Amino acid sequence: MEGLMLAQVLRDLGPSFPARTLGWAFPDETTSALLIEGVGNLVLSYRPPQPALFISRERLRGDPHNGFQRLLAARVRGDLLGAEQLKLDRVVALHFGAAEGFIDQPPARIVFEVTGRNANVLVLEEGEGFSGRITLAAREITGSRNRFRTVRSGGQYTPPPPYDKLDPRDLGETEARSLAQVPLGRWRERLDGLGPLLSAELVRRSGLPGGEAPGERWPQALDALRSLVADPTVREGTLSEGARESARAEKAAALRKALREPLDKRVTLLRNQLGDVTRAEEGVEIAAQDRAEADLLMAYAHTVEPGALSALLPAFDGSGEVPVSLEPQLSAVQNAEKRYTRARRREEVYERLAEREENIRAELAAAQARVDELDHADLDALERLSADLEAEKPERSPYGARFRTPGGLEVLVGRNNKENATLSHRVGKSMDWWFHAQGYPGSHVLVRSGGRDLDLPDILYAARLAASHSKARGSSNVPVDYTRIKHVWRPRGAPAGQVHYTDQKTVFVDGTPPDPGN
Repeated sequence: MEGLMLAQVLRDLGPSFPARTLGWAFPDETTSALLIEGVGNLVLSYRPPQPALFISRERLRGDPHNGFQRLLAARVRGDLLGAEQLKLDRVVALHFGAAEGFIDQPPARIVFEVTGRNANVLVLEEGEGFSGRITLAAREITGSRNRFRTVRSGGQYTPPPPYDKLDPRDLGETEARSLAQVPLGRWRERLDGLGPLLSAELVRRSGLPGGEAPGERWPQALDALRSLVADPTVREGTLSEGARESARAEKAAALRKALREPLDKRVTLLRNQLGDVTRAEEGVEIAAQDRAEADLLMAYAHTVEPGALSALLPAFDGSGEVPVSLEPQLSAVQNAEKRYTRARRREEVYERLAEREENIRAELAAAQARVDELDHADLDALERLSADLEAEKPERSPYGARFRTPGGLEVLVGRNNKENATLSHRVGKSMDWWFHAQGYPGSHVLVRSGGRDLDLPDILYAARLAASHSKARGSSNVPVDYTRIKHVWRPRGAPAGQVHYTDQKTVFVDGTPPDPGN
């Protein structure tokens, strides 16, 4: 149900305020009907994903089906004093007076969120507007279900933020002229209270193509919009068309969310990797300082007192003395060697990351471009993108990711230490081939060759899989060892995934994933 439709229901109720209420009926567990004298039943249907608020002349019956409906019948018994809508959003507040009886009831409010999958009805204590303490909610929404907004009995209610759009009820010619270059079917993106159903009805009433901008015919579109504000009902054919559009919009939103989550994670990972490069650059400066101090220690080792905590050593350029901190349990030469080792480690880290920086930036740009593409894609484009991403995924297997070499051999790649151990010690046969990036933590890669020797294209394909599924991903000239499974064993007491191996050969490949066809 859309905002203008809700506004029409409230307009119909307006002349009857304050209205005498004659009690509640509950046709089912997500429908509550309030009988109003001289009006009929005001029906609150809050079953997702198609909640509705409407007036019915039917005779409705039914006792409460759950605790919320029992509280509604007992707590909200006074006259209906008024109703209001949050702008043209799908949120309505009904204000009730006090009720006398065996147990007097104070004034209360009902807030009905007619918001699709998030539909909800809440009983609030007496107050103004759309905020206050919640007495009971039909659906409790905790932080585990929605991290942006919680709805809990006893807590404070905060309505969903309304859309910042133009109000079609007072849209003037100036605003309408600004919409002249917007396709009529997309006016709902700029106008409050319109959804797929009313958007389709607007197109029908205007007689203009929905996919085209009105241009000079904007007055015709404005007249159709004003008639829709006055009477937001839809023709049966329009209803089915709008329903189809609504279903497509929901499907597109769900698909966009499913596609975006892994892309957002990928973007975050790549940004963190670029941060590693920056930190490694800072480490190079520290390495240079370590090397300079190590050189001084080696040159003046004979002047350093054993067990000293620090030493003042003459600078090579004659600029004065340089203070150097020491580990007293080590000699001057050992302190120097420790600095050399530390500097070499930092420099190696930087070199390895610097090699990958260009690839990381390219991957980040590609991932961000895909995110931007998702934000503006329609359902057809989203489905094509989903199919493309699905085709890029390796075939899933209970034991590692599955690939095929150019020669048609099955390749399994471990996705964690447990799978690495399973592939190397349970799945692989003695004459199958085993690959691993030399000197880098990473996946075990198993080529199920049936005992046959591997052709060079198959070797290079499996080696690139091993390199790209290791810490050397993105680097060039990555050494990858390969040998028969029978030469791979797990040392006694070693953790899962840790192995020793012999009789290996080594190839050098790029640490980028191989093309599916190569």
